[in-house]
Amino acid sequence: MRASLLQIDVNPNESPDARRDRVAALVLDQRGSDLVVLPELWTLGGFAYDAWSSGAETLDGPTADAMSEAARGAGVWLHAGSIVERDPDGPLYNTSLFFSPSGELTHTYRKIHRFGFDSGEAVAMGAGTELAVAETEFATFGLATCYDLRFPELFRALLDAGTEVFVIPAAWPARRREHWTLLARARAVEEQAFVLACNTGGTHGGVQQAGHSLVVDPWGEVLAEAGDGEEVLTVEFDPGLVARTRKDFPVLRDRLMGIQPPAH
Repeated sequence: MRASLLQIDVNPNESPDARRDRVAALVLDQRGSDLVVLPELWTLGGFAYDAWSSGAETLDGPTADAMSEAARGAGVWLHAGSIVERDPDGPLYNTSLFFSPSGELTHTYRKIHRFGFDSGEAVAMGAGTELAVAETEFATFGLATCYDLRFPELFRALLDAGTEVFVIPAAWPARRREHWTLLARARAVEEQAFVLACNTGGTHGGVQQAGHSLVVDPWGEVLAEAGDGEEVLTVEFDPGLVARTRKDFPVLRDRLMGIQPPAH
């Protein structure tokens, strides 16, 4: 399987419309890949809070339209990163879009864990409540987003839903870059799965991004890692390694289910 992670540089001087057109062209350039992955909130910026309300879109908005056309034109499965979704009947959401090679929007994922504690995303957006798992001819993909990476229970739930490859778009800041690579490797080792983690470059709302998108195999080995700026990271890997790893080193069968806290 051939995957391309597009580490987009979010420049505040580039309009969302211009960036959308530029990224669509980059997706089209990935003909020959099986899967293309984009970062989190690449149209507006993961820390550009002031732009979220005015730039929010519906699931049939301009980004979805452009990415559907790009997926169809390139003939790839496309994880189009995430958008600020405006739910006509609810709050804003940080919502990922997953397209088939025919351009169909097959899966969406509203980010469950919102970053910011008592500010930013944590107060500006609603929390998702549902897992998203996409079965394809190559592998079963589990969808998570950025801050989700810090919560292993989510990945264990995705594992139980059949996930073999985790796809994680992000807008992860440079000051916590070591956490980014450490947690991506940890999730791969814990779940004995591939991790495809696609970050942004550039600066969002004054916050420098870490870049360093990476692909990790089920043993925790980093197969490829990007630098700091805009870059296309392409890697070939065998999804069949997941089943072989789980068979040869069957650690997951030793899980203790339903552990209860001690009585007081």
